[in-house]
Amino acid sequence: MQSVVTLAESVAPLLVDVLPRVARIAAFIAVGVFLANVAVGFGLVERIAALSRYLTRPANLPDEVGTAILTTAASTTAGYGMLAEFRESGTLDDRATLVAVTMNTFFGFVQHIFTFYVPVLVPILGLEVGLMYVGARAAIALAITLVGVLAGALLLDGRTRSRSASAVAETDGSGRPGRSTATDEENETPRDVLRTAGEKTWSKLRSIVPRLAVVYVLVTLLVETTDLTTVTQAAAPLTSILGLPGAAVPVVVAFTFDTTVGAATVAPQIGSVFTPRQAVATMLVGGIVSFTVSTFKRSIPFQYGIWGPSFGSKVVAVNTTLKVVFIGLAVAVLLVP
Repeated sequence: MQSVVTLAESVAPLLVDVLPRVARIAAFIAVGVFLANVAVGFGLVERIAALSRYLTRPANLPDEVGTAILTTAASTTAGYGMLAEFRESGTLDDRATLVAVTMNTFFGFVQHIFTFYVPVLVPILGLEVGLMYVGARAAIALAITLVGVLAGALLLDGRTRSRSASAVAETDGSGRPGRSTATDEENETPRDVLRTAGEKTWSKLRSIVPRLAVVYVLVTLLVETTDLTTVTQAAAPLTSILGLPGAAVPVVVAFTFDTTVGAATVAPQIGSVFTPRQAVATMLVGGIVSFTVSTFKRSIPFQYGIWGPSFGSKVVAVNTTLKVVFIGLAVAVLLVP
């Protein structure tokens, strides 16, 4: 009995921390899925997708995917929710979904420029180093997006785009056999479209939210009960190999746990200990090391909640690999004598 009480006391604070986060993510997913179904129902997809066809068509993706890509610039979670809906409906297969997720990278970064990088990091780091760091992160995100376009051009074919039309014709938008769109869409009133979108959104949330909550609780419990010093110990040999000052180690460690704290740690040392290029390189190395923590705390719970463990693992692997590779390349460019 005492052990049960102790367990409850240890889990209760985690639930207080996790449940609001799950509720917030679920709300954004609901918005994304609802908008995806409304866009399809009202025929808005064709109009919105025209803005992003220069990306989707070279990548051999359906035009509808452009809607999700543009949505990601406003909300990454909503954009992912739309992609999940397209995958479930048959508009995208697994390979095309991975291409679309990769292409989403730059658009997901754009929103952070205005909400975090410019108003928070640039004032802390100063104009020169701040713009160098933001520019480096933007170039990394853009490079990953272009890799997605190239992957689509090489790995997908025109059948991926044609699958979009057949998926809509053969299903009711949720992957199930349904109405003939040519006839029924003409007879649907706006209220019918909204009601159908609401029903599909609720169905999606019922499958995602329980899984999301369970994974978040388990991962948070793991992080809270695990000693992370072994992760940060990797910073010392890494910074030494790169030829960075010894003061880079505490900066990297700070970045591992909080980007703002990391920036505040390096800022006073720019000019005296770090050159601007070394400061930016150090922060990027901190970003690489922090993936170990952030992947467990945020990426795995979120991606598993959206896609399930099997496909979610593929998304995490692709995202993490590309980010580490391109951040590594950026660090190498910055440290070239």
